[in-house]
Amino acid sequence: MEKQIKFKPKDGQVDYTNIRYAPVINCIVRYGSKILIVQRSASMRLYPNLWNGISGFLDDKRDIEEKVKEELLEELSIENNNIISIIRGPIHDLEAPEYGKTWIVHSILVEVKTDKIKLDWEAQDYRWIEIEEAKNFNLFPGFDKVLTAF
Repeated sequence: MEKQIKFKPKDGQVDYTNIRYAPVINCIVRYGSKILIVQRSASMRLYPNLWNGISGFLDDKRDIEEKVKEELLEELSIENNNIISIIRGPIHDLEAPEYGKTWIVHSILVEVKTDKIKLDWEAQDYRWIEIEEAKNFNLFPGFDKVLTAF
């Protein structure tokens, strides 16, 4: 089994490790009629091996659009010039008693110009799928709400 990576906050970043309520983004990345789902790495502390959109903590002073761009660059190597639009959707709470957390989930739809990606360590696999195929995967809790939001 792979060793889990311990989070070390950067300057100006909030460490939500032991905080009950944690704001996050969960992004559907769409290219044409397909959406991207990624399988979280086995070494992830939270929800290893589950399929999800691109997600991240809202843990610094940047606005949501800047955070989305950062996550797409970091996790997928998608540059800003390949992002067509970023649309905010509904916000919902997701209880996670197994982690002692309540996630405050900001649903985001990101339209991109490319399906060429390069995964970082946070994901071990990916698929471009039709949205109705998502039910065939072992999804991250609450990702179905993000999918139905759009």
